[in-house]
Amino acid sequence: MNEKIRNLLTKLGGLPVAANEIAHDADLYAIGLSSFASVQLMLGIEEAFDIEFPDHLLNRKSFVSIDAIERTVSLILEERKVA
Repeated sequence: MNEKIRNLLTKLGGLPVAANEIAHDADLYAIGLSSFASVQLMLGIEEAFDIEFPDHLLNRKSFVSIDAIERTVSLILEERKVA
């Protein structure tokens, strides 16, 4: 999952550094992730993992770091299993 997220971040994040050089807990917004890029990233993640972000997870903290994105995607996948 981490590699897939990093690939999407490289493709869609518009960051000044390669995603493979970013620490897993680094603040992506401080590095340069814009609001527009975060929406593009969200759409890419939805497609790549065949998920849909519920409204309560559409917030800055869901996308603040690679770790946060992984936790959010894992939570969505877990919720889907339970439903």
